[in-house]
Amino acid sequence: MNRDTYISIGRRVLTSEARALASLAEALDDSFAAAVELILAAEGRVIVSGMGKSGHVARKIAATFASTGTPAHFVHPAEASHGDLGMLAKGDVCLVLSNSGETPELADIVAHTRRFGIPLIGVAGRADSTLLRQSDVALVLPPAEEACPMGLAPTTSTTMTLALGDALAVALMEHRHFTPENFRAFHPGGKLGARLSRVGDLMHVGNELPLVAAGTPMADALLTMSQKSFGVVGVTGKDGTLAGVVTDGDLRRHMVGLLDRRVDEVMTADPLTIGPGDLAEKAVAVMNGRKITCLFVVDAGGRPQGILHIHDCLRAGVA
Repeated sequence: MNRDTYISIGRRVLTSEARALASLAEALDDSFAAAVELILAAEGRVIVSGMGKSGHVARKIAATFASTGTPAHFVHPAEASHGDLGMLAKGDVCLVLSNSGETPELADIVAHTRRFGIPLIGVAGRADSTLLRQSDVALVLPPAEEACPMGLAPTTSTTMTLALGDALAVALMEHRHFTPENFRAFHPGGKLGARLSRVGDLMHVGNELPLVAAGTPMADALLTMSQKSFGVVGVTGKDGTLAGVVTDGDLRRHMVGLLDRRVDEVMTADPLTIGPGDLAEKAVAVMNGRKITCLFVVDAGGRPQGILHIHDCLRAGVA
């Protein structure tokens, strides 16, 4: 085979699976809404289970639920038969995946839900399967050929199941008004955590702030600027608000007789600022757009709360 053939195969597979997803979207009905309502009504967790490839998909669905505000975990059906059925408790809801709906390893976990009155949501490709007949809510995957040329390897079916899990998770998120703040609480590390960092998490505060009062001689302001090492000094008015900033550019523009001046004569009034609750990603965009390296952080009344340097954002992984 040549490269064009490989590309053609790849496109065929993706097109086939895209058609299946479109068919799945069209097939969603009241059963999907019932599944969402059943999960929302659960006082405990969502227990997700499946065998083989469905098990891998089940792990991902459980992880997506857990990270988006719906407590969930995966239980392996074979391990469930050897003690892990104790992970299912009253108040939980069980989501079981099986393309055929006849996976023998699922029998014990299904029987346990029936015995103890644990709501069961089944996902399978056959409406008359054992799993869906036993389920309180049955989610039927529409007919679709596997992308595998032999029609054997779970490909299209697992793609549909995975997408159905995502659809459930997003419906639950939107019902719960899940916010970026909630998302960050579950994703403190890595790139996602960095993107959701707040200015208040990264800013310098207290004695680190390069601030002088209005009327301060420039000689003293330069000393503060040098000691704090931000290349800028903020000027506060009598009411404590940030009246202006003195930057390197301001120093160059007032080079002649600089030491005979006061900060009020040199500063740039009404400087660009940001709030402590803003995303650090927004601060980086502002600094890049204005070609500056620092932003003073002020509260709703305009009083300085901190200062943020572009390097603080880069160290935190915000770019």
